[in-house]
Amino acid sequence: MKKDFDKEEVIKHVATLLQEIPTSMEIVKDDSKKEQRFLYLAKHMVEKAIKKDALLVSDDGRGIAIFFRMDGESDGFWTELISDLKLAINVTGITKGLKALKSQKFVRQQRPNDGEFLYCWFWGILPDARGNTSDKTPYKMKDEMFRISKALQLPIYAETRIRKVNVAYRRYGFELLKEWKHPSGDKMYFLKYTPPQLDSN
Repeated sequence: MKKDFDKEEVIKHVATLLQEIPTSMEIVKDDSKKEQRFLYLAKHMVEKAIKKDALLVSDDGRGIAIFFRMDGESDGFWTELISDLKLAINVTGITKGLKALKSQKFVRQQRPNDGEFLYCWFWGILPDARGNTSDKTPYKMKDEMFRISKALQLPIYAETRIRKVNVAYRRYGFELLKEWKHPSGDKMYFLKYTPPQLDSN
């Protein structure tokens, strides 16, 4: 993974990718400042990820993941995000923020209440780097996440409302824990990857 990434470039890429994700599309206020709102959200996410050592940037810079090491006590990122007043003003607007909080409470409850785990909160690949061959960015990023998971002996949790992303996760070796009818009307998929045990030799 890339260590000498350009933070501003990463923020721009995240802002672009957020516009494909149903949850972020729902929480970002749709007005004349929408582009700025996505940039503000992306900046907040990237800076938090850097602070928590949770940012993964692929070698080609086209894939970005936010991969938190968490414990059951944590509130979860969206909840913290929406409850932050500055973000509510700059990103969601109060009404959208409060509405999103309700469904996020349920989402949070699908992850463990105790013990450590890894949480793939965001994973996006720019369109020009998507593909199905093993030398492509998604596979390299998946391999890095699995390497971390195995080294730490911690499971990975993820959720998505995009059907093809659910299919990709399951092809990579995640198990489907639950399907939920989201208040928006679409389905949300909750997934878990359990790493192989380390050799005891």
